[in-house]
Amino acid sequence: MSPKTSGGDGRAPGGRAPGAVTPARVVGALLGALVLIFVFQNTGTTEIQLLASEISMPLWLALLGTGVVGAVCGALFAWRRR
Repeated sequence: MSPKTSGGDGRAPGGRAPGAVTPARVVGALLGALVLIFVFQNTGTTEIQLLASEISMPLWLALLGTGVVGAVCGALFAWRRR
């Protein structure tokens, strides 16, 4: 078989090696770092209201929870587009 049809060189479909640094991964890592910096700089306590309940919690935990919910929603939308 020719090298083009064997597919045994370990490369991803785009011709890049698995685990290669791509622009999308760099941007994702930078955004993740910025989110973590923002979250951990906001450590005060805050009141959170959802419908009829009200709780007091650290602001960083509320921000982190909101970020996780947003990431899950984004992943679900990206998964549905495929």
